Amino acid sequence: MHTIKELFDKQKKASQQGILLPLKHRKDLLRRLRNVLRNNLSLLEEAILKDFGKSAFETYATELALIFEEIRINLENLEDWAAVRKVPHGLAHFPGRSRIYPEPFGNVLIIGAWNYPYQLSLAPAVPALAAGNCVIVKPSELAPHTSAAMARIINEHFSPEVFHVVEGAIEETQYLLSLPFDKIFFTGSTRVGKIVMKAAAENLIPVTLELGGKSPCIVLPGANLSMAAKRITWGKFLNAGQTCIAPDYLLIHTRIKDEFLQKMVFQIEKLLGPDPVNSESYVKIINERNFNRLLSLIDPSKIYYGGKTNAAERYIEPTLLTDINWDDPIMQDEIFGPLLPVIEFEDIHDVISKLQTLPRPLALYLFTASRKQQKEVINKLKFGGGCINDTIMHIANPYLPFGGIGPSGMGAYHGEEGFRTFTHYKSVMHKGTWFEPPVKYPPYSKLKLRLIKLLMG
Repeated sequence: MHTIKELFDKQKKASQQGILLPLKHRKDLLRRLRNVLRNNLSLLEEAILKDFGKSAFETYATELALIFEEIRINLENLEDWAAVRKVPHGLAHFPGRSRIYPEPFGNVLIIGAWNYPYQLSLAPAVPALAAGNCVIVKPSELAPHTSAAMARIINEHFSPEVFHVVEGAIEETQYLLSLPFDKIFFTGSTRVGKIVMKAAAENLIPVTLELGGKSPCIVLPGANLSMAAKRITWGKFLNAGQTCIAPDYLLIHTRIKDEFLQKMVFQIEKLLGPDPVNSESYVKIINERNFNRLLSLIDPSKIYYGGKTNAAERYIEPTLLTDINWDDPIMQDEIFGPLLPVIEFEDIHDVISKLQTLPRPLALYLFTASRKQQKEVINKLKFGGGCINDTIMHIANPYLPFGGIGPSGMGAYHGEEGFRTFTHYKSVMHKGTWFEPPVKYPPYSKLKLRLIKLLMG
């Protein structure tokens, strides 16, 4: 822990000295990060293959591509985002002017998650560095090979007082959380998010929490069922369902349930083959504990499709579960695995009423051709973000802020919103000294009252 404290002190001193205030230095860091990642693709691919069995294509498409896109958009827009902004001053404040000065928080702690270890550790580091902060990244110990790979390539190519990766488990994380950082960014479960927020409160540290929850997926009559089946299958079983914004459960109208489930089975076998365990496009469960947890959620009597498992390889077949009700164990917490419970409904208004009573999810997906139904769901339900007639892809648009609401998180990032997340906006009024209106000073009078009402009414 002594080494961590020394690292923290170095970054605190560097941030106080304004080492990253020049925009040129920030841009150089982002370009260096891009080059380091590109030059070490083989190392990164090998590490994540050991942790997940994830293919090179999926590693690039779902992890590295999003980091590169964040770097690109920050490099292109940094001057505009970091510029001092003039705001209206008002006659009551004459003579003078008012400005907003974007400045870095200082030194930032980013705690990543294991399910997309590169993306969820390094994507938030990009705007943190762009905003001028010194950054410590703590990857998840549950993906040890990817954690080691990030530590190696970052710590070899960046000065520790600016950007550094700290490995470790619960003890190291708890110690980091005890330090007075200027900002904490956490991605993970709601349960651990509460622990992070409580620790941050001890030092009054602002936090951004990217959490999770049970993200519903609704399919209505009139939707393009073939396309819906393809997109839901892809979104649900990507990364074997270990995705915070994966469709957690399917709400399907009774009239189209049978037809739609048949189409989903067709898509599963088309995308992953009749035996997904042997598919290079399908990954394994992260560890034995999560494998056993998922296994306990499978009710054999409710399996519509799938259900096969391989404990030695930690594989669970894409599984559809029917005859599910809201009280079933699988409906109590986020699944975070390749199990899709299916609940039937007859009236969309009943679905909306039910969802309004549940914790606000990180994502929601709606498949319908009806603009009226789209508008109704968007206006009546609160959720972090989502898609109409697709799944997951909203996270890939850097112009859309990404974040949760309530138990699914607080704050957002991606694109400009990421820069804002790691920036303090300092408000400063500059006053001229050649004139001072006497109206604000005692003794007060009826005339001054009329003037103040006129100026500030």
